[in-house]
Amino acid sequence: MRRRTRKLIGTIAMLIFVIVYSLAAMSIAQGRLQDAGKLWQGIYYLVAGMGWILPLMPLIRWMERPDSEDA
Repeated sequence: MRRRTRKLIGTIAMLIFVIVYSLAAMSIAQGRLQDAGKLWQGIYYLVAGMGWILPLMPLIRWMERPDSEDA
């Protein structure tokens, strides 16, 4: 598969993942963090804000892989 095709597929997958992830993070925050202290809310938002990066790293690595010679 060419790099250009991988980037298109990866971009669509990343968009879908980020939308679903953000909706899930918002629903957790609204349902569970309303009564929590400011410190716990800050910790949650810090972890949730950075938490999307780790699951997407393999996808980004796959997207940036060079084209194979025999393609």
